[in-house]
Amino acid sequence: QVRLVESGGDLVQAGGSLRLSCVASGSDFSFSVMGWYRQAPGKQRELVATITPDGTTTYAGSVKGRFTTHRDNAKNTVYLQMNSLKSEDTAVYYCNAATLRYNVWGQGTQVTVSS
Repeated sequence: QVRLVESGGDLVQAGGSLRLSCVASGSDFSFSVMGWYRQAPGKQRELVATITPDGTTTYAGSVKGRFTTHRDNAKNTVYLQMNSLKSEDTAVYYCNAATLRYNVWGQGTQVTVSS
């Protein structure tokens, strides 16, 4: 079973940057579609970005142009680079790994953007 561990969340000022990391255990990482989601207090979890095994990325409209995701299959790691952060980016950020056999979530990492 794949296990995901996120890190990199922090308190940052508006306009600042953070890089989140998600390390996956298991041998199927390179076959997984990796996703970043976030959930703000009182709101539903929403999709932020995805990256396919071949590196194709998609982004939510609210983060396009500010966030980028990439993966390092040799390190079983996916990253979310977040620039020009806004207060509305404050949320718990979750990593997700999905294949036909499983759909796994990490424990989340808190990102707080102060205005």
